[in-house]
Amino acid sequence: MELPAISLPNIELPFDIPVLLHPPVDHFAIALPVVILLLELINLVIKRRSLSMIALFLMVVATLAIAAAYLTGSVDGKEAFDALSEAGQAELKGHKLLGTYLLIATAIVLVFKLLSMMLGRTWSKTLYMLLLIALVAGLFKQGEEGGELVYEYGANVERVKTLDDKLFDCEEALEEAAPQTDEDPETETTPKGEQTPSTDAPSEVKIPDTNATEANQTQPLPAVVLPPVANTHEVEGMPEPMVQPKIATH
Repeated sequence: MELPAISLPNIELPFDIPVLLHPPVDHFAIALPVVILLLELINLVIKRRSLSMIALFLMVVATLAIAAAYLTGSVDGKEAFDALSEAGQAELKGHKLLGTYLLIATAIVLVFKLLSMMLGRTWSKTLYMLLLIALVAGLFKQGEEGGELVYEYGANVERVKTLDDKLFDCEEALEEAAPQTDEDPETETTPKGEQTPSTDAPSEVKIPDTNATEANQTQPLPAVVLPPVANTHEVEGMPEPMVQPKIATH
């Protein structure tokens, strides 16, 4: 059964409510009504006015705690709404609607507590106890839905997870890029499957064309005419042979 949609007027506070303050406030908003219910059950037996006054004081504090839970929940809900899925957003809207009813119900229970103390009638005390039990049950239901929003839909947790994933991807990309930056920039990388040529080998190796070699063998060689060899005595610059003089013997 879905509750009819209702909304409370927006209250402009003179200060900003910090994000993620809703979870600690919820503990007081749920625990205080439970303590009040236990005190009222004990007071049905011992019937002490002092216990009734303590229950009234705690009821005022519980009303303030539930109002604070409503305001902090509105802030946290706006922060988490965009990061939720469609099912999570629908669950968050239902959680806020139930919180609105619980805030109104807490104010009604406080009024009936005052009436039961002033009138002292059995019917007023009985009606007050029934309303108090219904309020505690509603708070337990609200706490269960709040846990589902956090643990099942990741309210205010999904955003942190997304940022953590992005940080992990950046770190992984940096680790992959680190070996490349350590290499010498002047060194040229060789494609996979190719070997780097040795520095002693020539830079370019020409493979002889077998077709051209066979064609040259079939064609006759041209005739080569050598120039005539000149006489060594006629060569300019060569000294003339010396004549041996004849010596007379008589």
